Amino acid sequence: MRNTHGGDTTVFVWGMALLLTLLCLSVQAVETITITGETLVLAGEMPGKLCFDRLMPGSVVVRSAYDPKKEGVVVYEAARDYVVDYAGGSIVRTAASRIPDFTTNMLYGKKEFDHNQFPGFGNTSFFVYVDYATQNGSPLFSESQQGDTLEKTRERLEKGGPFKVIAFGDSITYGGDATEERLQFTRRYAAWLQEQFPGAQISFENGATGGDSTVSGLARLEEKVLTREPDLVLIGFGMNDHNISGPEPDMFHDNLVQIINTIRSRTSAEVLVFSAFPPNPDWKFGSHRMELFADATRRAAVTANCAFADVYAVWMKTLERKDCSSMLGNNINHPSDFGHWLYFEVLKSVKF
Repeated sequence: MRNTHGGDTTVFVWGMALLLTLLCLSVQAVETITITGETLVLAGEMPGKLCFDRLMPGSVVVRSAYDPKKEGVVVYEAARDYVVDYAGGSIVRTAASRIPDFTTNMLYGKKEFDHNQFPGFGNTSFFVYVDYATQNGSPLFSESQQGDTLEKTRERLEKGGPFKVIAFGDSITYGGDATEERLQFTRRYAAWLQEQFPGAQISFENGATGGDSTVSGLARLEEKVLTREPDLVLIGFGMNDHNISGPEPDMFHDNLVQIINTIRSRTSAEVLVFSAFPPNPDWKFGSHRMELFADATRRAAVTANCAFADVYAVWMKTLERKDCSSMLGNNINHPSDFGHWLYFEVLKSVKF
């Protein structure tokens, strides 16, 4: 005869053990993360969301500049200037706040806007920069092992001696809307390489040009890269190719492959190519198909067998909570200082 009572007890115990295991796994998945200088624009008394919720009490600092040591930086006061929703991970201006009101930005609420009709546009003067710690963190970046595509780079850096990094691409790659040159992600990456390989003598050249697409990039390749004897070339195109007048994604892919292969056939350099993020969806001149151009960038890296950094995926992860204007220095298609940091961290996540 079956002991139904004993069977129920066994099922109950097994169920409790499973529940405890799941709880332990969920606890292990929770990670404490500290974020520095995350950008926000705050409109009226509407909350602005940070990348994470469940903020740690007392960890939030809100200031007027990315660098807390910058001369004249204003550290805003809780209750007087803003209120924090620690559980929800958001910040709201108070009625008497000293924080700039984003509703007064000339592009606020504009649809299908032509930026040429709004001289002086931009978000930098409206940003606040937020430091905080979250108890509900998850990594924004996933490391990828790509040593087979950057083997010569590691060998040269470990050997020491002169090593030239060249950035080649559009205005984002040039460093558009970073508030200081040292905060441009390509320069930060070159400086980070120097820290990792102190025996190397790393120099950096910015060969990117505002407004360039892969079409104009091909035309500038000789002058900006091929004659400059690079060891590593950081390639970032896509934003201008993505515009309404730009090439189709497949042509963009082919242009990137041609750029990469020409660099490798004419120089001894290796290449790290990275994808772009979507511009403001209300901007008139974007085709708003950046997912196709990001995928074309990835495919070009596969076709040419070079290193690839997926900026697009990380940017989209931040947009799951944040509004795009809080990420855009010009409110169109340039990253804020925090956005430049995201680029920098994505490049660092390519392991070699």
